[in-house]
This record gives sequence, C-alpha cells and structure tokens, in this order.
Amino acid sequence: MKKSYLIILSTVSISLSSLAAAYKIPEQSNFSMGTAAAYFSSANKADAAYYNPANMVFITAKDKVITEIGTRYIYLPRITFKGKALDPVMHTFVISDAKTKREYFLVPYFHMVLPSSSNIRFGMYFTTPAGLSKRWSAEIPRSTAEEFTLKVFELGTSAALKISDKFSVGGSVRAVYATGQIKYRYPGVYRLNMSGDTNYRFGYTLSATAKITPSLTVSTLYRSKVNLKVYGDAKGYLYKIGYGLYPIATQGTVQVPLPAEWRIGASYKLSSTIFELTFERTFWNKYQNLNFNFKDLAVESTLGKTIPKNWHDSDTIRFGVIHTFNQRFTGMFGIAYDETPIPEKTLGFELPDSNGWIFSIGGSYKITNNSEIGVSYLFFNKIERNVQNSKIDGRFEDLSAHLINVSLQYSF
Repeated sequence: MKKSYLIILSTVSISLSSLAAAYKIPEQSNFSMGTAAAYFSSANKADAAYYNPANMVFITAKDKVITEIGTRYIYLPRITFKGKALDPVMHTFVISDAKTKREYFLVPYFHMVLPSSSNIRFGMYFTTPAGLSKRWSAEIPRSTAEEFTLKVFELGTSAALKISDKFSVGGSVRAVYATGQIKYRYPGVYRLNMSGDTNYRFGYTLSATAKITPSLTVSTLYRSKVNLKVYGDAKGYLYKIGYGLYPIATQGTVQVPLPAEWRIGASYKLSSTIFELTFERTFWNKYQNLNFNFKDLAVESTLGKTIPKNWHDSDTIRFGVIHTFNQRFTGMFGIAYDETPIPEKTLGFELPDSNGWIFSIGGSYKITNNSEIGVSYLFFNKIERNVQNSKIDGRFEDLSAHLINVSLQYSF
C-alpha cells in the first residue's frame, strides 16, 4: 500500500506547490486598473483605504462617506506549451504539445472612507488580492494540473492620522481567507479531486505620506505577509498491483504564504495632469521550502518531507498618468514591467509564469456631484519562456490576461 501511494503523492507535491504562488491581483479599483496599479501616492478616493490609508486624511470631502463598488471581468486566453514533459508513471520525457482552457471570471471589490473626526479618519474595504486558475486537457499536463483554482479574499479596516498639513501616517488590520480546488489524473493509474480552505488569518498594513511641495507627494507602504494554513480533503483512486483500482481518501494541511509587499512612490501634479511612479517589491524569498502534513501515517511517511522551492523576491516598476479633461471626465493611462518570482528549476504546468509588460487605459465620468462611473481596461502580456528542468523541456507561449473594470463611486 505504501508503494502505491508514492505514485499519486508525488503528483500532489507538484500540484499543491502552486498554492504558494497565489497569483497577485494588484488592481482593486478603477483608478488602479487604469494606471497599471501605479496609483498609490496620489490615492484620494475611497480606495485609499486599501492602497494608501495615510492618504485618507487628505481627502477633501471630509464630512462625507465615500464609497466605490466595482467588479473586474478577467479573461485568461489559452497558454500554449511546445516541447517535452516527464511522464510521471513511465518516468520518460514524451512530446507534450498542449494548450490550457480559456478562463473567465467576475471578481468584485468594495471600498469605503468614513467622515473625518479632527485629524483622524477611518475606512474599510473588501478585495480579492490574489487568485489563480489553470486547466489543461492534454494527457501529460493534466497528470499534474487538470485544474488548479485558488481564490483569496481580504477584508480590512483602516485608520489614518494627520501629523501636520504635510505629513500623515496610516494602517489597516487585514483578515484573509482562501479556498482552492485541484484536479489531476492519469487514466487507469490515478485520479484525484482535492478541495480545501483556510481559517481566517490576520495581517497588517502600514503607510506614510509626505507632501513635499503642493505639487509633489511621496508615499511608502508595507503590507505584511499572511501565512495561510490550507485544510484539504482528497478523493479518487489509484492503481495497486494485485488489487486494481483502489479508492482512496485522505486529509492534510499545508501552510502557504500570501507574501509581504513594500511600495514607494511619488506623484507630481502639473496643471490638470498627475504623473505617478511606483516601485513595488514582493517578498517571495520567504518561500524557500514546501512542507505537507497528512493525518494518514502512510501518506505522511512518503510526503511529509521538505521540498526545496527557492523562489526569489520580485520587483515591479509602474508608471501612470491621470488627466482631468473637464469637470466631469478624467482619463487614465498606465504601463508597468513585472518580474516573476519563479525560477526555471521549479516552474511547472500548474503555474507557467514569466516576466511581462502591463498596459492599461481608463476613465471616470461624474454623473452628479456625488456620483461617478468608471471603466478601465488592462492587458498583461507575458514574455514567452523556455523552460528546462527535471520535469519540463519546452516553451510556454501566449501568456497573457485581459481585465475590464466597471465601478460606481458614490458619496453621501
């Protein structure tokens, strides 16, 4: 029995490793989407509660509740793989040209800033800061990644304190929850469907803003790492010599990080135009090893070991432009360059990833003095990547994503 578990649990190690990647979704508002998430030091709307809590005390509508509710439509086109991949049962490399399935999602968010009290202001938000979905239909890729879906939800409360007319500090308390679904199979040998979720885990955000001149603003922010302990159940079957198809069920846990993030940015206002430059570092280097713990002793004896991952920190440079055309319409543009944290030696079918360019455009139209609607579009074009490691020898192409945001901002 122990030997038969080895076949399927080696596959579990590959699939679950992508939980820690937790594909980031930094665009959580209309102005963020329209500026390729460069929007940060100039944040002056309800989304400041999430992007830069320190800025809430500088929002001019001090006696009003300011809200933004919106949703993002995310379209992930097919990713193409051309090359060879390791057959996990035969232990040989075989031709494995394949494509992922197309993915479509609607992802909501909400921001709110309350009226100010003296030099203090509070806010709250609901966002989906990370997520991932990949589905393969070809035989070898689906042996480790027939489906991998991860959803991360965050609810936060924010506060800001004005130290002076030129300097403020802020922060937030974050509650994070995640769910996941994994499927993979090798016909006649194994099939496994896994699902799991976490308890609520807590983190924090700290930010500060300095108004150097009436036109120049500089901000910094630190968002803490949140360790998510995923509890999962798995059902399926595996082939046992002398037994045939053997039904299995097991439970286990794995701890995965939503990584820490540091931002520093500056915005400069020239007449009716704001230019914004933001540097962002995500601390993936904390993800050096993967550890599983299973209740079943037979499972634990084969999988309960340390698997090196050796991820590295990733940097992103973002530049955005916000231009007020008239009293009703504001336009946005953004461009960014984003690094992947995944080294070639650990990249797999569950999360093919590479460095890439981000381009975005958007606008906001004021309907009344208290309400405005926003629409923005973002295109993420990742660079084609050659991969040669112990399980893959080939090239990933057509790595891209399209995002459309629709929002309503209202104050009362």
